[in-house]
Amino acid sequence: MTNNDILKKLRVALMLRDDQIVEILELVDFRISKSELGAFFRAEDHENYVECGDQVLRNFLNGLVIHLRGTKENPKNPTAVLAKHKAQIPVKEGVSERAEFKAKPKDEERARGDQKPGQKSSATKKKSFKKPAPKVQVVEKVKFNFGKKNRE
Repeated sequence: MTNNDILKKLRVALMLRDDQIVEILELVDFRISKSELGAFFRAEDHENYVECGDQVLRNFLNGLVIHLRGTKENPKNPTAVLAKHKAQIPVKEGVSERAEFKAKPKDEERARGDQKPGQKSSATKKKSFKKPAPKVQVVEKVKFNFGKKNRE
């Protein structure tokens, strides 16, 4: 995985725009223009593609720590910063609200964090099961000798 891939994945995961990445880099006194930054996000076979160096990625990661956590003197809550990024994303026309993806648990009983998987809560309905009928023995008990003769 190249530095460009890491930068692209962080950009998507944290919902960052180019101007926000430029601001993050300026937090660590690293200046870069939007056009230089856009060259990192191009396809590798594009004529204007530029490989992201270690120095750019290192400064971006250091700036990202300051951007999300803040400094010792002025700490921030990272979830609040990420929520602010999410709120700044424009909503597409014709769509009233952005759809929030939440994966459904495969087994709802196992997905509950407040109980062990074997415990039932009072909210869940208990299914009543009928006891199965006793098995009827079809064959009588037979002693098998497995081909050995009795020595009597």
